[in-house]
Amino acid sequence: MPGQRRAPEPRAARAPVQRPPDRGRRRPLPRHGSPPLLRARRLRGSDPGPRLRGGPPGLGAGREPGLGERRPGDPRGRRRCLDAEPRPPRQHPQRRLPRGRGGRGVRRPDRRRRPAGRRDLHYDVIDPEQRARLAARSLYNVVHVDLPEGGADPYAAAAATLHGWQREGAVVREPDPALWALRQDYEAPGEALHRTRSGFLCRVRIEDYGPGRIRPHERTHPGPREDRLRLTRATRTNLSPIFALHSDPAGAARSSLAPHAAGEPWGDVTDDEGTRHRTWRVTDPDAIQAAQAALADAELLIADGHHRYETARVYADEVGGEGPHRYVLMCLVALEDPGLTVFPTHRLVRGLSPERQEALADAIRASFDVREVGRAELVPSPDGDGPLTLGYVDAHFQRPFALTLKDPAIADRALAGRSDPYRRLDTAVLEALVLKDALGMTDDDISHLRGLGYARDAGEALGLLERGEYDAAFFLRPTPVEQVRAVAAAGESMPPKSTYFFPKLLTGLVFNPLTDD
Repeated sequence: MPGQRRAPEPRAARAPVQRPPDRGRRRPLPRHGSPPLLRARRLRGSDPGPRLRGGPPGLGAGREPGLGERRPGDPRGRRRCLDAEPRPPRQHPQRRLPRGRGGRGVRRPDRRRRPAGRRDLHYDVIDPEQRARLAARSLYNVVHVDLPEGGADPYAAAAATLHGWQREGAVVREPDPALWALRQDYEAPGEALHRTRSGFLCRVRIEDYGPGRIRPHERTHPGPREDRLRLTRATRTNLSPIFALHSDPAGAARSSLAPHAAGEPWGDVTDDEGTRHRTWRVTDPDAIQAAQAALADAELLIADGHHRYETARVYADEVGGEGPHRYVLMCLVALEDPGLTVFPTHRLVRGLSPERQEALADAIRASFDVREVGRAELVPSPDGDGPLTLGYVDAHFQRPFALTLKDPAIADRALAGRSDPYRRLDTAVLEALVLKDALGMTDDDISHLRGLGYARDAGEALGLLERGEYDAAFFLRPTPVEQVRAVAAAGESMPPKSTYFFPKLLTGLVFNPLTDD
């Protein structure tokens, strides 16, 4: 049981401007669409690398239809539809813009040749060893742009690399606007069940958070925001899609694209984790209009990519005016999709002096019933109706325990003033009772990861403890999607890393240029 004392352990994709839609009556499909996007050549075969965000010769015409509203105070009002028809160049969309838009992307010109290691994991799940391995696989691996190395100015190096790919013809502009249907076939870790998650890639109008618009569900860390902003300034390109959820109980959006995703996919790759990613290019105006209509009043909940969305907002305001920079690439998935899977992100703490260890043990005993369990029971079962339960183990004794909250009133007192959905969050209760009350962490400490770390699975967390990198670990249940939605609807943001949506989206399928020239 915790409580015994121990000594402390020492840029620039080009996209022609397009004519704005008519100012007249509102309709699902504007007459004219958005700027072209960047995409890769046709993808086939097994992908030798993990997934990263948007990239080189494996780029997909990703940002095509964007779902976005007007900015607050805009007299032109808001409109939430997708647009996938080109506008003539030299005219900016200075009027009511649709929320979702299609564009012409940049892609690899050879639609038959299989790219070598050009799609990968998101920058925030790649460690230095993985980064080096991926970069060595291909000069066109997206890590060279999305996670750049370049001496004094890695961001300038990323922009130069991206521009070089375009000059070489490694990526080319997609001739026509399109939506991109996406299916991810995967087997969740620890399960033998095969699942399929379906969605589509489009451009979304950037707007402030609010009801009926776009909602976040997690707080963000300042470091990644600054990194992504500097990269965006240099490349003037969205390099990876934001993952967002929308309600579509009738499956209207999916049904509108399904006939176009029944044949041979444009891209078909399998990553190192065994996830198969298939994409279909949809240019049929009727299908696009049907998808627009299905999402006309949809609220979008950001599932993954909060830092990138906030970066896009800041960048759009820096540039000012209207143009492609007012849109961001998203992958939209229905909340009702049967393939939607959420895993927890476990917490680790370090720098525990004997005094802090005693405080931690006292806090645990005061608020939780403690029961010793086997290691197989460290990760609590995902029982949304049961009492809050955490797994716990420290590096010194290495004895696993289950910690069950004695009374919900304890969480209510610790989180007074917060909404009921927020007070029922495992991550929020752990943050309030343990990280803040027992260990004295501040919001700034948590934001800057002072004494705090994260692990995506139990094996990773236990390995960090065994190597002495952390002193203790807390294991959490996955947060149900409906709980994510309830917290967002209450106008609150969860603690950072409250969810881990699996699988990640590939980087390198789609780029979104943020300029018209």
